[in-house]
Amino acid sequence: MIKEIKEIPDKAEKIHYSTKNIKLPTDVPYIGMGSSYYATLAMYYQGIPIRPSRASEYYNYLSKKQVKDLGVLISQSGRSSEVIWCRELFKKFYAITNVLKSPLCVSTNLERVFPLLAGVELSSSTKTYINTLITLYNGLGVDPTIAVEALRGKMYEYEKWGNETAGLIYELIIGDNYKGSYIIGNGPNISTVHQAAHILSESTKYPFIGMSVSEYDHGPKETAKGSVVIVIKSDGVSYRRTNKLFELVENAGAHVFYYEDKDVPEALSPITSVVPLMFMTYYLAKYLNIPKPFMVGSKVTEL
Repeated sequence: MIKEIKEIPDKAEKIHYSTKNIKLPTDVPYIGMGSSYYATLAMYYQGIPIRPSRASEYYNYLSKKQVKDLGVLISQSGRSSEVIWCRELFKKFYAITNVLKSPLCVSTNLERVFPLLAGVELSSSTKTYINTLITLYNGLGVDPTIAVEALRGKMYEYEKWGNETAGLIYELIIGDNYKGSYIIGNGPNISTVHQAAHILSESTKYPFIGMSVSEYDHGPKETAKGSVVIVIKSDGVSYRRTNKLFELVENAGAHVFYYEDKDVPEALSPITSVVPLMFMTYYLAKYLNIPKPFMVGSKVTEL
């Protein structure tokens, strides 16, 4: 995993260059599972008119099996079974995937493929997640250049934060009073908190829960004492509320950790803010002596 995380700047620059002039549709469903779905939330929660949906719920509940004109299907492996099912629900679809020779790319109604160019990925989604974000940003008309450049210049800082924070959280986990962990963010970083909780849970074997600041404020804050709360801060409209809430939560007995990348605007911060948490995932799994990320089943639900 550490090798794949450290490849992120190279792969991010490659996909940024190759997708600069692409155009993705708006006002259509964007379908994925896991990391592929979470990436779409970075666009949705900054007001870009797309319709993100988990593939399983879209197929079984939302679609009513009605065939729409166009959709965007995202599967980093190209083999996620629920995403494959959704091919039949569109007259035409665009595919975003890291594996061109995959079931997602074998369909008579496939209109166009956008390859993620992330290379081989054997651990939790790291390179492919970042490259999915950059593809979506470029394709939906939001220039991610500032964030891509930050990836190149700040990997040491990201790794340092991830390693140090992992060590502190490890000491809490093995203590007597640890209750659980939340990862909290706002707006476009709702994608970040769900992705981070996803990879931390599968890699460390401890449950991590991702949610927005407002969602945490409406009830879960009552679990503060003895819990770990990791807050992704960004200088947006909810900045003041975030600061006030987590001062309160810390005083109530929570162990609060903050990450904020002040060099990247909030709209682009999902591309960078997740990387320190990827490093944290690697180091926390290492401290916990977890031999591999996938022990209950495999990396993806396949056909």
